[in-house]
Amino acid sequence: MGTTVTKEQNAEAAKAAADNLNARFSDAGVSTDVVAHKGGMKYDFVRITCSPDQWIGVAKHLKHELGVNHCAMVTGTHYPSGDDGRGWEVAYHMHRWPITNVKAHTMIVHEGEKLKGDDIPMEFEIFIPLPAGDSPSVPSIQDLWEGADWNEKETWDLVGIDFEGHVNMHRVLNPHDSPVGFHPLQRQHKIRYHDYNEMYDDPQGFGRKPVDEGRVK
Repeated sequence: MGTTVTKEQNAEAAKAAADNLNARFSDAGVSTDVVAHKGGMKYDFVRITCSPDQWIGVAKHLKHELGVNHCAMVTGTHYPSGDDGRGWEVAYHMHRWPITNVKAHTMIVHEGEKLKGDDIPMEFEIFIPLPAGDSPSVPSIQDLWEGADWNEKETWDLVGIDFEGHVNMHRVLNPHDSPVGFHPLQRQHKIRYHDYNEMYDDPQGFGRKPVDEGRVK
């Protein structure tokens, strides 16, 4: 017996989760699909697209009905040339793991091929498109998954998307005295501030000149 679930287990669990979500939310306009990874074992995962107004309901369903117990990552993207319905987007990456709340000095061993139902690990990807404008916002899920706490802080700090209801939001990567409204991954015009290094809307740095340009080497 191995410690990895089979492709058949994975496919069955992904379909069951997607069917569950579609039965509950498709009439409300929430889109749920099963998608296969392109690399590795090409396991299936569940992709959800919902609006900010639907997000808390979907999130609670994921946690309490489908056993999702890990918020792995939160990211945000700015689409300044996007249409009115997608000027911004938030993406949550979630997992369901069979091992939860392990007590100290104990160990739980699962045989992957014997896992069934909601004990089968599953990955969930949630996209939340946001309308164009200067105040992108989604409800925080900090109270549902502790892992969302720092990830939502990071997304606000870098992209400027607000997480309504988040407790103790503050800078985590940029200096705490960064100018109000400065979020370096917003793709807009170049920004410069007195006593700050030049700040560009070029998150990859391709447009920046090296500090030693022109020096004899």
